[in-house]
Amino acid sequence: MAENKTQPTDADVAAYLDSVTPEKRREDGLALDSIFREVTGEEPVMWGPSIVGYGRYHYRSPVNPRNHGEWPATGFSPRKSQLSLYGLKDLPEAAKLLPELGKYTEGAGCVYVRRLENIDEAVLRRLIAIAAARPDDPESAD
Repeated sequence: MAENKTQPTDADVAAYLDSVTPEKRREDGLALDSIFREVTGEEPVMWGPSIVGYGRYHYRSPVNPRNHGEWPATGFSPRKSQLSLYGLKDLPEAAKLLPELGKYTEGAGCVYVRRLENIDEAVLRRLIAIAAARPDDPESAD
């Protein structure tokens, strides 16, 4: 099995968020942390150097069932050019709700948002709740 390069760390989430630049991105990161904590009821954990994750689930790749591991149930990364939001588009219920979020683009495994004020916070909260309740992927029959 190939191990996921992005693993949980003992890095301090508050210190990471305080170090984010530019200032607007730091403010958005702190606001997201508050929202994610409130909705998930989870304490955040740093995954790799830049993903703030909440909860976790065991994933199994549909393309290669031998590729599996742990990943945050949901989370975000306040990158310099945009916010990356994780776990918000993978489940059918979330995929139906996603168009109501506001201005965003999609990546392979995440949703990109340039400005927090351009999305609907109530929809974001619903998407986070769906992601946080995600069960582990089923074991394959191989």
